[in-house]
Amino acid sequence: MRALITGITGQDGSYLAELLLEKGYEVFGMVRRSSTEPFDRINNIRDKVTLVQADLLDQLSIINIVEEHKPDEIYNLAAQSFVPTSWNQPVLTAEFNALGVTKVLEAIRLVNKKIRFYQASSSEMFGKVQEVPQTENTPFYPRSPYGVTKVYGHWITVNYRESYDIHATSGILFNHESPRRGLEFVTRKITDGASKIKLGFADKLALGNLDAKRDWGFAGDYVRSMWMMLQQDTSDSYVVATGETHSVEEFVQASFAHLDLDYKDYVITDPRFVRPAEVDLLLGDPTKAREKLGWEPQVTFKQLVSMMVDADMARLIDKTAG
Repeated sequence: MRALITGITGQDGSYLAELLLEKGYEVFGMVRRSSTEPFDRINNIRDKVTLVQADLLDQLSIINIVEEHKPDEIYNLAAQSFVPTSWNQPVLTAEFNALGVTKVLEAIRLVNKKIRFYQASSSEMFGKVQEVPQTENTPFYPRSPYGVTKVYGHWITVNYRESYDIHATSGILFNHESPRRGLEFVTRKITDGASKIKLGFADKLALGNLDAKRDWGFAGDYVRSMWMMLQQDTSDSYVVATGETHSVEEFVQASFAHLDLDYKDYVITDPRFVRPAEVDLLLGDPTKAREKLGWEPQVTFKQLVSMMVDADMARLIDKTAG
């Protein structure tokens, strides 16, 4: 089997590439031409994957790599994925996250409609939630340009599935984290910040809304669901979540407690980090993924926090020693 992963250098792309290699796939990773190569997350598998240059903003480049490398499966994980940036760069976010999805689907339609397609949808599409917990049938009410673009990407996937008989599946993934999460994301900001305070490199950690609640899981668990979706006879949409919700404050408390610290001594709230329109509560119902795919999360919330803190501590200690 051959798989093409857009966004292979990201958190999810790196875990998915490892999973597919274990399953005997030939893995192609789509990367943009850049003067700096941010390949840290895939350094351990660089010699096992084939990196191919294309860009979600350039239709012809996508058609060319699909024609040349003939993938059986395409996982579209590339996106402008940081919600705060979507407020500052809404047009670029739309070009990547909405039109980019359409361009990949068009490449499949034009080159080979038998290619199976996975679209990375997001719980941010639910935004101002209309019901708790959220299921595949919960109406979308996005609260950021990022969320809006993801709704477009989701519905264009459904439309190509229904209009062109393409095996196009959408995974509505709730927040999933790991030691490979970017430092700009709140969970990583917390574990990195707590580690720096423990090691004496910082004395405060400034955060935004501590009351926001999220359904947090481990990225390594969630990429398994992506592969499972594309092994089904028919394509569909699936919510992937743990079914548990925790506040940002709980994440902070658990991170600092893992280092024998009391977060109240170090954490301050900074209005700069509060979103223009907040998403207060995300809680997914993964019943369909469990019953149809047989998918279950394996890493608990507490294990996830500990894993991330331990990784940041090790990285910072290595950096100091080096």
